[in-house]
Amino acid sequence: MCQYLDSSRVFSAIIFAAMSVGQSTSFAPDFGKAKVSAQQIFKLLNRKPQIDSYNEEGEKLSNFAGNIEFRNIKFVYPTRPEVQVLQGLNISVAKGQTLALVGSSGCGKSTSIQLLERFYDPAEGEVMADGVNTKSLHLQWFRSQLGIVSQEPILFDCSITENIQYGDNNRVVTQEEVEEAARAANIHTFIENLPDTYNTRVGDKGAQLSGGQKQRIAIARALVRKPKVLLLDEATSALDTESEKIVQQALDNARKGRTCIVIAHRLSTVQNADIIAVIQNGKVVEQGTHSQLLAKQGAYYALVNTQVSH
Repeated sequence: MCQYLDSSRVFSAIIFAAMSVGQSTSFAPDFGKAKVSAQQIFKLLNRKPQIDSYNEEGEKLSNFAGNIEFRNIKFVYPTRPEVQVLQGLNISVAKGQTLALVGSSGCGKSTSIQLLERFYDPAEGEVMADGVNTKSLHLQWFRSQLGIVSQEPILFDCSITENIQYGDNNRVVTQEEVEEAARAANIHTFIENLPDTYNTRVGDKGAQLSGGQKQRIAIARALVRKPKVLLLDEATSALDTESEKIVQQALDNARKGRTCIVIAHRLSTVQNADIIAVIQNGKVVEQGTHSQLLAKQGAYYALVNTQVSH
């Protein structure tokens, strides 16, 4: 009887041990993935970026006016070294002027904005701000002089006030400044008519608001930092015609008194720009006012006719 019990215990131990080993081996692929993922995380943490956002070195201009110039810019993205995006871009815009960059998709319009924001540095050439190479400027200070409104603004699931205050994290933004920016963005009246006014939560990614309302809050967020240079990257392209008119009016108000660089596919939105630059294959092929470029009947004329025919 004892011999039978001993055999039963040994058999049970073998069975349970085999089951445990089988279960543990089923997790072996996950162990391998976790190990590779950990290696990638440590590699990322140990990587030293070429452009350090927390670097305290660099010059802070005492009276930055907002004069921007791209000098013979050549650039390739690190992940696509075989494709030269910019091939000698030369363009400048003076304080208070509006520069519109137009051209087909992939010609280098948004890349120019990213170089100005110093998300990348050019392979050749210089990006100048008031005659000073942006590489020599204090990075956080320089970015604080820029305001951007993109095609798809990101709003957070908090109040309208907090979303607008997020535009300037270097100081405490008062409610009066928030309302001033909202008036400039042409959305103050709409907010005041909400039950909770400025305390209204916008929902995840601004789900409680329409596209035009989100865009105007994004404009207010950009204006609350009082930028010297305003960057508009396809700010109205995702809107319907009625919303576009309202947002365009807000953008026209926002442009007053500051340098503005606009990227647009809808050429009707940039007809009043001081300078329109047509970019093809990474360089400027034409520049001038709307009427001047139409008179040339060149690249800009062809773009306008293409949109009219559609």
